[in-house]
Amino acid sequence: MSSQELVTWNVGGKIFTTRSSTINQFPASRLTRMLDGRDQEFKMVGGQIFVDRDGVLFSFILDFLRTHQLLLPTDFSDYRRLQREALFYELDPLVDLLNQEHLLQPRPALVEVHFLSRNTQAFFRVFGSCSKTIEMLTGRITVFIEQHSAPTWSSNSFPPQMNLIPLPPQRPSYHDLVFQCGSDSTTDNQTGIRYVSIKPDNRKLANGTNVLGLLIDTLLMEGFHLVSTRTVSSEDKTECYSFERIKRSEALAMNKTLKPGTTLMPEQSQKKK
Repeated sequence: MSSQELVTWNVGGKIFTTRSSTINQFPASRLTRMLDGRDQEFKMVGGQIFVDRDGVLFSFILDFLRTHQLLLPTDFSDYRRLQREALFYELDPLVDLLNQEHLLQPRPALVEVHFLSRNTQAFFRVFGSCSKTIEMLTGRITVFIEQHSAPTWSSNSFPPQMNLIPLPPQRPSYHDLVFQCGSDSTTDNQTGIRYVSIKPDNRKLANGTNVLGLLIDTLLMEGFHLVSTRTVSSEDKTECYSFERIKRSEALAMNKTLKPGTTLMPEQSQKKK
């Protein structure tokens, strides 16, 4: 690559180097006029084009020029200032993407775990604002139910064998799941035990407090934060644990097949690929 293909920008004291072809993808922009010398306000000095603007925000602009996508950090909040910079550089496609600010801002995913311990049994109900979270938990949680094997002629002198039957948690809707653990009286007056396992932990737990701790650890490892605990019902002492996770915003992509300035929603952009 020849040195003529590279261009160095000094934006507010921050140095950036990129290919001239990256800039020239947007011929109507002010950056292109700065590069080819048509904008007399900005000239090459010491091998650099100096621009007295915000260098931190320019890094997001340069990333857009390289990828044709706008993907901002989770804690980003300077949408108006970034839009002002996009207007200054006359990057209309980027201005249009920033007009969709409601799509760019991260959205919280919420989970509530309801836990009820009654005698030797524990009951769980998990609500999620995002169905994908519930699907993830459903794939990891397995309930094992004890089942006595039928005695045979050769096993009269031995205690009956115990088999563990694996079952998934129940899904009353897309946004919740229910399961239980502990001792369970069956219809034939025999007492069985329900165990719960949560991947990747291979233990089969019957104690409700232990299962609750493992479930909380699973949510924490998935990036959720415990934001509150409360007692839902004073009568049965159902405990509620509320979790929150900030969902990273999707990248908004400029549609190259449409005229400059026209954009697609994230799901539309994916369908075009």
